[in-house]
Amino acid sequence: MSTHRFLRRKAASDYLHETHGLDRAPSTLAKLAVTGGGPVFRRIGRVPYYTPDNLDEWVASKLSAPMRSTSDTASPKAEITDCPTQPDAGGEQQDSDNDGGEKSRTRECRSVT
Repeated sequence: MSTHRFLRRKAASDYLHETHGLDRAPSTLAKLAVTGGGPVFRRIGRVPYYTPDNLDEWVASKLSAPMRSTSDTASPKAEITDCPTQPDAGGEQQDSDNDGGEKSRTRECRSVT
């Protein structure tokens, strides 16, 4: 039977700092336990416990691939457009006039490359 070392939040925070140089307050670990995105934990009653293996896996999942330049992180996720606001569902930008009497005009949004 294997034994596990269980760490409470304060000890888990200290472990992250001492082992990985990662500063995460116990309150941050508590928030991540509620919102998601934190390390795996278990409970005994109401008390959360973390294992060093789970903390190590969480840190590894947050690390990027090795890179030689900050430009290596550029991804095609965000695309810049020349539209001042979000387009409607049809891909057209709505221009509204403040006088209320005129119909609104639409123009096509285009990507800037």
